[in-house]
Formats: sequence, C-alpha cells, structure tokens
Amino acid sequence: SSDVCSSDLMVIGQFVGNTGTAGVSIGGEISDFLTPVATAFATAGQIYIAQLSGAKRDREQKEAIGSFLSLNILMSVTFMLITILLRRPILNMLNCPQEAYRQAENYMVITAIGMPFIFGYNAVCGILRGMGESKRPMIFIIVAAIVNIFLDLLLVAVIPLEAAGTAIATAASQGASFLAAFLYMYKNREAFGLEFKPEYFKLRKEPIVVVLKLGLPQAARSILVRISMLWVNSSVNSYGLVASSTNSIGNKLQKFLEIFSSSLAQASGAMIGQNLGARKTDRAKQVVHYCLVSCLAFAALVSLLVWLFPRTVFGIFTRDPEVLDMGVKYLYIMIIHFFVTAVILAYQSMVIGAGNAKLNFIIGIMDGIVCKIGLSLILVNVANMGVYGYFWATSLSRIIPAIVCIIYFVRGSWKNKLLVK
Repeated sequence: SSDVCSSDLMVIGQFVGNTGTAGVSIGGEISDFLTPVATAFATAGQIYIAQLSGAKRDREQKEAIGSFLSLNILMSVTFMLITILLRRPILNMLNCPQEAYRQAENYMVITAIGMPFIFGYNAVCGILRGMGESKRPMIFIIVAAIVNIFLDLLLVAVIPLEAAGTAIATAASQGASFLAAFLYMYKNREAFGLEFKPEYFKLRKEPIVVVLKLGLPQAARSILVRISMLWVNSSVNSYGLVASSTNSIGNKLQKFLEIFSSSLAQASGAMIGQNLGARKTDRAKQVVHYCLVSCLAFAALVSLLVWLFPRTVFGIFTRDPEVLDMGVKYLYIMIIHFFVTAVILAYQSMVIGAGNAKLNFIIGIMDGIVCKIGLSLILVNVANMGVYGYFWATSLSRIIPAIVCIIYFVRGSWKNKLLVK
C-alpha cells in the first residue's frame, strides 16, 4: 500500500501542488490506519497456516483458510462503512487545512470503498506466504504499482480530477492486485484447498480463536503506532501547509524506502513459522540472521541515496522550494530510522513467526505511545525544537523496541512458543 500511496503523492505534488499533497495525505490517514490492521490479521493467518503446513496438518489448514477469508471479508465491509459515515469528524480531528478539505474528503471516501480489496489482497497473500509462496505476492504488488502510476497520470495530469483521480487510481490498483492474487489462488485451488461451498467459508471456532488471539494484539500494536502518527501528523499540520506537505511526503517516502525490508521481514516470518512448526529451531534462527544482513545492507543503500541526493529524492514529489528545504532536513533526520527499522524488522520476524502476540503488543505500546509521543512532548515542549522535534521523535522511537526484540531473540524462549501442539 505504501508504494501505491507514494505514487499518488508524487503525481498530485507535481500537477496540483500543496493543497493536493495535503488532501491526499490527510484523506489517506484512515487507509494508512487500517492497512496495518489488514496486514496484522494477514500475518496472524499466515503464521498459523505456516505452522500447520510445517506440521503437515492438512485438514486443519484447509479449515483455517476458509474461516480466515470469511473473517477478512466481514472486517473490511465494517471498516468501509464506518469510514464513510464518520469522514467529516475524522478530518476535523486531524486539523485538515480548509484549502485542502474538499480534496481530503474525496480521497477518503473513494479509498474507503476500496477497503475490501486491501483486506482481500492481504488475506490471500498471507495464505500464499504461509504455504511457502513468497514470490507471487511481490509480483502482484508490482502489478498494482504499475496500474496505479498509469491511472494517476491519466486521472490527474490528463483528466484533472485532482485528489479524487488519485483515489480512483489507488482503489483500482488495489482491486487489480487482489484480483491477480485471487485468480492465482483459484488456478491452484487444489494445492491450497480452496473450495466454493458455503461450508468451506464457515467461521470455525478453533482457527478464528487462534487468528484473533494473534491478530488482535498485533492489530492493537499497529493501531497504537498509527494513533501516535495521527497525533504527530495532526500536531505538525497545525504548523501550516508547508510543514503539513513536508511531513506528508516524508512519511510516504520513508515507508516506500523501507518497503524492501518490510517485505523481507514478512517472508521471514512465514519461513520461521514453518520451521518452528517442523521443530527446526536452528533453521529459524538462521532465517533471522539472513534477514538482518539483507535489511541492514538495504538501509545503508537507502541512507547513502538520501544523504547524497536529498533534494532530488524529495523533489520527485514536489516543486515547492520551502517544502524542499524542510524535506532535505527531514531525510537527514530519518537516516537513523532506516537503520533501526532494519534491526527491529529482522528480530521482530522471530516474535511474529513464533506467534508471541503478547510481546508484539508490548512492542506496539513502546513504539507508538511511550517512545513516539513521549519523545515528541520532550523535544517540542522542553527542548523547544518546534516541528523538527516531531521528526526527531519519529526517527528515534524504535530504538528501545529494537533492543527488546534482540533480547527476546538472544534468550531463546521462542523455541518453545508454538501454536500447533
């Protein structure tokens, strides 16, 4: 989702300007808020299915897949309706600048309609990864990105629909990625145990309880992180349109530059789940080490890019000289975040792969509430750093959670943390 939204900001920033940038960013807050929830439950299903696959429990695996798909359909429709009904109170809460209000509202409503595609894509790809197919999900998201960029240019640069055009492009690209993923699963339905019978999609107690047990704490963790980001973004928005645009672009750019590490950590979590299900703890440990080296190497590459060419990188999204000046400083600050994120993603893949929902929840509280909001209050109100205090707080917020994940890995208690007995 982050690469899709990044293309929205890229096109809107070049062809509409700061009002469009703020509108897309603020209007996309709920989509950004709920996408990690979809990912959390997808990861929960992925890990449970991975451990069932590793333990060769075919019948339970088939029942888990059917129940998991039904649960995601129900959640996505519920979130879609809530977002559409409460769009204006949400925008008011976010201190949306009046000049960007209409664009933000249009973007929020249209992307909310695409919510079932987000949950559907994440659910199907969670199943694929859980059963060892990690290459296809990346292909599907590349398809989505291509569709999104093409439609962004068509509906903003050629047909001037502004933020509504980028929202249509985003929803259509998410629909394309979901359709591609589902068709692949349907084509290989015998391997995945997919059936189109009412009984297959029944919400069975055991798999639903396990998925909720894993997914709810992880979703709560994601929500806490997003709440902290909403608070930070709302606070930054109060500094005016330049600060709001800089923060909007910076947030999306940061996610985009970390997408390789995030994808690698997701794949690692599935591999760890399969190895733990098969009682191969040494191989699970090895996966973490490979993930760490790869993520750190990519973080070094990204950091070198933004250090040498910060204005060029930020200039992809905007032409405003004031936003570019602030954006350069933003990218320099975020270099620390790139490296810390690489570390936490690698070691947290063991927390997720082992199904340790409790620790995942604690990490979310530390990352989202204690560190990000706590540091923001100190740096802005005590150190008087102004808007840059929020940027520094975001950059430093993951250091303590990363240390906790490392300690968990070194202690080795994950060796006995299994979902499948």
